[in-house]
Amino acid sequence: MLNREDESDSQVNANRNIFLSKHGMDIQHTTRVNVQYGDQYDYLTYREVKRSAMGAGMQDANVPVADALITRTKGHALFLPLADCVGAVLFDPAHSVLMVSHLGRHSLEKQGGIVSIEFMKKHYKSDPSLMSVWLTPAPSKASYTIWALDNKGMKEAAYEQLIKAGILPQNIVDNPEETDQNTDYFSHSEYLAGRRKTDGRYAIVAELR
Repeated sequence: MLNREDESDSQVNANRNIFLSKHGMDIQHTTRVNVQYGDQYDYLTYREVKRSAMGAGMQDANVPVADALITRTKGHALFLPLADCVGAVLFDPAHSVLMVSHLGRHSLEKQGGIVSIEFMKKHYKSDPSLMSVWLTPAPSKASYTIWALDNKGMKEAAYEQLIKAGILPQNIVDNPEETDQNTDYFSHSEYLAGRRKTDGRYAIVAELR
């Protein structure tokens, strides 16, 4: 779902079209969360995207860098490629606001789970106790610990931060699969460790309807 060396990769674009079509979504109505790494990024950059951003980043690199995207437009889908990091879909039903947030190690070390919720509270008057959250698979704690967060696992840290921000535990829907264990998912960390032959990205998508 992503080729960092060639962001216009024809096979990636074909895969994205197939994936979106299966779920009744249109690539031209979808915007990609463009996460980048490096000292120049703060890993806490959140952007609201309007209708004019539909299609941005889905067939090329022409989309601003962000760690989360927000939409208030019905029929607007947000697409996030993932390697091992936690993808979080945050929905405020009271104000009809959707956020897709990338909670990787760098973000979690900066309390990205809390900051994502605080952003929605500040800009959209969202009440965390009324919000719903969906979490993607992540690596097991045994294979991927965050030493800067007292050696917590990635999912463990995400849960802790979201609940601290006011999300009710019963409103979190978790996919408990572990990317390092389940080969149906790509795992960049397992690839770097030499335990996977193929490096790649899967993706999540959420649409406001």
